[in-house]
Amino acid sequence: MSTESLPAATQRQALMERLAAQRQYDLAVIGGGATGLGVALDAAARGFSVVLVESHDFAKGTSSRATKLVHGGVRYLAQGNISLVREALRERSTLLANAPHLAQPLPFVMPSYKFWEAPFYGVGLKMYDALAGQAGLGSTEFLNRQETQGCLPTVQSQGLKGGVKYWDGQFDDARLALALARSAARQGALLVNYCAATGLIHEDGKLVGFHARDQETGRQFELRARCVVNATGVWVDQLRLQDGQAIGRTAKPMVAPSQGVHIVVDREFLPTDHAMLIPKTADGRVLFAVPWLGKIILGTTDTPRHDLAREPLPFKEEVDFILRESARYLSRAPGRADIKSIWVGLRPLVKPPEDDAGNTQALSREHTVLVSQSGLVTVTGGKWTTYRAMAEDVLDKCFAADLLPTRGGAVTSQLKLVGAQESTHKISDTPGLHLYGSEAAAVQGLPGAERMLGGGLSEAMVRFAARYEYARCVEDVLARRSRLLFLDAALARSMATEVAVLLQQETGVDPQLEAFLALCEQYLAWPA
Repeated sequence: MSTESLPAATQRQALMERLAAQRQYDLAVIGGGATGLGVALDAAARGFSVVLVESHDFAKGTSSRATKLVHGGVRYLAQGNISLVREALRERSTLLANAPHLAQPLPFVMPSYKFWEAPFYGVGLKMYDALAGQAGLGSTEFLNRQETQGCLPTVQSQGLKGGVKYWDGQFDDARLALALARSAARQGALLVNYCAATGLIHEDGKLVGFHARDQETGRQFELRARCVVNATGVWVDQLRLQDGQAIGRTAKPMVAPSQGVHIVVDREFLPTDHAMLIPKTADGRVLFAVPWLGKIILGTTDTPRHDLAREPLPFKEEVDFILRESARYLSRAPGRADIKSIWVGLRPLVKPPEDDAGNTQALSREHTVLVSQSGLVTVTGGKWTTYRAMAEDVLDKCFAADLLPTRGGAVTSQLKLVGAQESTHKISDTPGLHLYGSEAAAVQGLPGAERMLGGGLSEAMVRFAARYEYARCVEDVLARRSRLLFLDAALARSMATEVAVLLQQETGVDPQLEAFLALCEQYLAWPA
């Protein structure tokens, strides 16, 4: 297609020309995950000039590999972290209001097999309701045996006493990241994926910008800003080390990565719109069975990880743990042959000052914002639910350090994201046009609207991803613009060639088909 008809906000050539323009930005963000995108949107909404670069695709890392829950943190309540729960519950309500097409309430059921479990957990969940106040999504209910089985038809019936039903939220993480990116662009921010920050620029001991490189062409850029934010997730220490070396200081690592493995199986293993939560498995971890986009997600693990692979592999014991524990609570247990996709995310858990323990379950889920002597602002930790509050904290730290002039407050609390529209569909439904919200009509107006490729994806959706959603390669479309790689890797593999042809037509660049086919094999394989 003609590049003249592409929107300037997402046309690659136009983005690069804007990036090459000599100017000083108020704020430059390195990292295009939930946190970086949230910061870019918050700053742009306050009227600051903003640029954001991401070395891979938006939400390529941790931010597309969550358990898909918008939650206040029931486990944090058990730990007595009331302030974190309050903040998360408040942000849960805000997120559901600002992106109702991508985030919605979801009922959870905790089945009980011992006489004390339902009252014990039920009291805690009643406290959860009380903390939520008017932001609550539904009242906690005690269920008898029959009611529990009605909510969870395939729950293990032997020894079942009853259960407790409570409410939290669910969302599509990668599509929410895209909504943040496009919302920030509408506010005037310049966002570029596949553009890596290659080196920080210091002058007289102060950070004044960084060099960047277009991953597609190798073109180099020099970006200058009054304030630079390091929002690279589990990789924040790499930039902190580089910053410290430039000013003759040693930056101690602040992140202890933890690996979370998720297994996806067909909905027949839990045919319901209710999620199942086991608060304490045999080894003390939490087990989820969550309906999502027509499938069931089983997980998750919490395993220390010392390398920082872009595509981390699951450990055999993690897969065995999820399948074994699922068999204890489901009447028909999924086996290895039933796995549709396995995916792994790295959590950036913040180390205590003198941490030498290997137990990542005990490390902080709260976010941390640090400002270095040179002025590098680093943010890490936290979770998807609180991305907006994290962004506000980052801006507050920038103001306090005199890196930016104080301006505005809570500007995003009622800012509807791109596509925001109430939906009669649920996130647990099979994926389709409902995930586009108010933009569904625009998708339908593109060529190929009636031609379905499979898995709820049409030709028009692929073209929309390339024209309006920054998609550059097959993985962008089949992993994050649609979620097929995460839902059914074999189906995604079968559709990849056709998607590659459409992307080639739209972008004129290599759609990286072979790399995606290799990735599908990884999502289909389990460790030996």
